[in-house]
Amino acid sequence: MADQHHLAHAGVGQPSHHEESDVNIRGILTFAAGLVVALIVISGIVGLLFRALDVREARQQTPQFPLAGTEEHRLPPEPRLQTNPREDLQELRDAEQQTLTTYGWVDRNAGVVRIPIDEAMKLAIQRGLPARGATR
Repeated sequence: MADQHHLAHAGVGQPSHHEESDVNIRGILTFAAGLVVALIVISGIVGLLFRALDVREARQQTPQFPLAGTEEHRLPPEPRLQTNPREDLQELRDAEQQTLTTYGWVDRNAGVVRIPIDEAMKLAIQRGLPARGATR
């Protein structure tokens, strides 16, 4: 008898039913509709705010500095940034190559000339480099 009481209490042998009060579909749909309406209203308010700010910005004129028109082509003081660094580097290398490969005067009054680097190395090998004497 205790087993029958225990089985009856557990719901064994009784017809099963479902609960009808779990979800309020009408409440969920009303909440969703309220969210959509709120989204539309807030989007409209934000759109109007942006338009008002655009109109306000368009009305304001940027003040020009009085010297801006007259100083248009004036360069800033030295040192300035390079405008064409690749061309400047190529010009520097060309000038260095010209100095290293040609003859020219260093100081005409003192009789100092420069010779191409290849010739200078040949002369250094032929004549030898000056050596320091032993000092004691």
